[in-house]
Amino acid sequence: MSETHRGRQTKDGIRIYDPSDFAGMHVAGRLAATILDEVAAHVFVGQTTGEIDRIIEEKVNAAGAKSATIGYKGYKHASCISVNHVVCHGIPGDKKLKDGDILNIDVTVIVDGWFGDTSRMYVAGKLARKPERLIEVTHEALMRGIEVVKPGNTFGDIGHAIQAFVEGNRMSVVTDFCGHGLGRVFHSPPNVLHYGRPGTGSVLEPGMFFTIEPMVNLGRAETKTLADDWTAVTRDKSLSAQYEHSIGVTEDGFEIFTLSPSGMFHPTYTKSD
Repeated sequence: MSETHRGRQTKDGIRIYDPSDFAGMHVAGRLAATILDEVAAHVFVGQTTGEIDRIIEEKVNAAGAKSATIGYKGYKHASCISVNHVVCHGIPGDKKLKDGDILNIDVTVIVDGWFGDTSRMYVAGKLARKPERLIEVTHEALMRGIEVVKPGNTFGDIGHAIQAFVEGNRMSVVTDFCGHGLGRVFHSPPNVLHYGRPGTGSVLEPGMFFTIEPMVNLGRAETKTLADDWTAVTRDKSLSAQYEHSIGVTEDGFEIFTLSPSGMFHPTYTKSD
């Protein structure tokens, strides 16, 4: 890390960034969110996930940024696109979207060395009530997790807020995957669990950067990874949804780096269209 971005580390290995570093994260996060805003028009019945990914890669390049996922552990795409019972890490390809399909699109960009990481849900065609409720609960779970972020609280507080809300709505939180630290690296400590007990885990401090990205299933929480070593699916074939923001801890709360510039992050934004 350069002299201008030294920061420090906690005893748990979590990097504490300087106040001046928030600006770089906002730029990277805004680009990732803008791309997800713009790709919404390209999600429709008959569209392929591979074409959506091609458009995303084109937009990343046009912005003069880099995709964090292309080349990451051999991955070849600028996004992960997870349809219906795919929990996360879905690989774009020739699959055509069908009426009522729900999908998560996850994009991470690098701008001047800073990583912007976010994902949100989309629907092709008409959204049925059950998946609509799943999407709404998942979005609300993310926001409830974010709302407890402030110095002195713990990562267990975040996980508990998410888990309590999801299970109170008779859905399940995926425990096989978690959020992560980021900043000038893609993945770093801490692991941000989406379940837990209040008061447990590392204490939040100003300058911590990380993602919160709960995955919620309509059925059971168990997942399995397919033979491609990337695609994770629900074991019971139930529908799954995910939302992800990158955030930073401030002196008195949090800042979200990946807010949608067009207000298109929330699951109901298309209802009036």
